[in-house]
Amino acid sequence: MWRYFEMLPVKDEKNIVSLEEGMTPIIPLNKLASRFDLTSLVMKDESKNPAGSFKARGMSAAVSKMKEFGIDRCIIPTAGNAGGALAAYCAKANIQCTVVMPEDAPEVFKKQCKHYDAELILVHGLINNCAIKVEEIKKQKGIFNVSTMKEPYRLEGKKTMGYEIAEQLNWQLPDVIICPVGGGTGLIGIWKAFKELIELGWIQEKLPRMIAVQIANCAPLFASYKDHANWKEHFSPKPSIAYGLAVPYPFAMDLMHNVINESKGEVITVTDDEINNAVREIENEENILISPEGAATWKAVIHLVAKKLISKDEEVLLLNTGSDYKHLESLITA
Repeated sequence: MWRYFEMLPVKDEKNIVSLEEGMTPIIPLNKLASRFDLTSLVMKDESKNPAGSFKARGMSAAVSKMKEFGIDRCIIPTAGNAGGALAAYCAKANIQCTVVMPEDAPEVFKKQCKHYDAELILVHGLINNCAIKVEEIKKQKGIFNVSTMKEPYRLEGKKTMGYEIAEQLNWQLPDVIICPVGGGTGLIGIWKAFKELIELGWIQEKLPRMIAVQIANCAPLFASYKDHANWKEHFSPKPSIAYGLAVPYPFAMDLMHNVINESKGEVITVTDDEINNAVREIENEENILISPEGAATWKAVIHLVAKKLISKDEEVLLLNTGSDYKHLESLITA
């Protein structure tokens, strides 16, 4: 991703902390497309990144800036992938890392953090409970907080997905982009990239409709999109097999709303059962092993087609945010 150095916040290249993240492939999903006679259905596969997810992009940018600022210790709340990615980049940068994770997260996430010698703290509940613990530790020890959207640099790394989508598609953007959304940095970052590319004169004004996909068990963006004033009154978040989507109270809610509204997009929810089915469908049809979060985007396509929110001649891009292997223990394989 550092091919876009001039558009990223690091001032001196010697401070770049990279594990060769970025420039992930865009894969055609021809068999799935034929099911609904779609002209073009492709997937940007972020599982090819270091540490197995798109979190690598944000952490490369954030840890590089920490190095540039001389920060030597940081902390993060995580559902899994962000903690593993931060641990990996901090290990390379010789920065001490503390990861606060739900106690029921898959063991592979915990082992990944320990492998990179990060301090791991387990908390009962979801990522919002982890965030409370992080604030306590931050106040006690003065550790730099790398929480989603509470520092500006993870977003800068994530926006490179937007640059790559444009570059890989010869500067012709798709009509629709479907993103799994938890904290929302990917959705917001891609949209930020498109706005910057317009300013640079590299793409034209017509931008994709951005579709946010959430898990029915924990869909704050969907709830607030339907009833902005009162959504919290009846909101009762629960865990999901799509750990990265179980973010009950995302800090960047207003920015996500802005992206959906500006792009004339939509928010869709899918269930855990639908995700399980989607994982198997994509494996059987396209021979691709996919994360639960990525699988949610395929089920979103089915809902969007049924609601006539996608037409057959439109070009549709799905975002797979992570690797399947971290989720095998939580997916139903029978």
